Amino acid sequence: MAAKKPQSQSAEDRLIARHFKPIARHPGAFGLVDDAAVLGTPPGHELVLTVDAIVGGEHYFPDDPPDAVARKALRVNLSDLAAKGAQPAGFLLSLALPKSVNENWLKSFARGLSADAKRYGCPLLGGDTVRTKGPVMISVAAFGTLPAGTMVRRTGAKVGDHVVVTGTIGDAALGLKLRLQPATARRWKLATKQRAHLAARYLVPEPRNALAEVIRTHASAAMDVSDGLVGDLTKLCAASGVAAEVEVARVPLSAAARAALSAEPKLIESILTGGDDYEIVATVPPGKLATFRAAAKAAGVPVSALGRVVAGKETRFLRPDGKPMKFARGSFSHF
Repeated sequence: MAAKKPQSQSAEDRLIARHFKPIARHPGAFGLVDDAAVLGTPPGHELVLTVDAIVGGEHYFPDDPPDAVARKALRVNLSDLAAKGAQPAGFLLSLALPKSVNENWLKSFARGLSADAKRYGCPLLGGDTVRTKGPVMISVAAFGTLPAGTMVRRTGAKVGDHVVVTGTIGDAALGLKLRLQPATARRWKLATKQRAHLAARYLVPEPRNALAEVIRTHASAAMDVSDGLVGDLTKLCAASGVAAEVEVARVPLSAAARAALSAEPKLIESILTGGDDYEIVATVPPGKLATFRAAAKAAGVPVSALGRVVAGKETRFLRPDGKPMKFARGSFSHF
């Protein structure tokens, strides 16, 4: 995403100069006039790298507000950095745009991207723009920093650790159901505020970057919940060579999700396996749980303890009667 000199500007160069050069405030971005950027790290620190792409019609609806689409594209990457305990340092943006995308869409998209880049301290460093015959595709590669050797991986969970999760689970999956079938809100007997809450949770996630340092200093393993709590916790445990037992009754739910679940109890499977929560699931050693809770409270991020890490290979979600739940699909998957 490099803007060339004015005398050689193409339509692509002008697009970049209008909408994205103003966002590239980091000195290492060189105002997007070069082919690469420079990103330094503090002494004794390492870079954490992550990348995610979102596609129109797959990860967001074509009529979603462009500023919300931009925020989602950046925030899903910020969520990964938070789960690793890293502080945002910058990002690269690649856009595949059809001819149907107009200036107003791009202006709104850039406005949303600029606001979140500033809010999370994660500046645009560069990228690329291309034309596509398909829907808009947005790919973000984000970079974070942390002290060398301290990244929280999936592989550190130990038997006896507590399983904890931030925020609430299942809102985004229910918000998607409402978007696809608006009449569902009446069946679930949701108030207007509850419908709006679920819709917003699907539209734009709330990454838990305020908790990154707490995760880094307290968690033995962590990952963000993008493909559903059941599937992602299972992945974490498999990487660590352990299993977990989770009490379903302790999974944190919003008032809106509780209302929907009360009206339709079978929704519990969608709540536990649906994607797009972008919360953090982590394992915390017993001796660190109290300070973890206190630090999370100070950071303004709600956390809940759901169960324990155990020996074995099968992660189980237990009903109130102690029997394990069976799921038709363990997690969201594109393939």
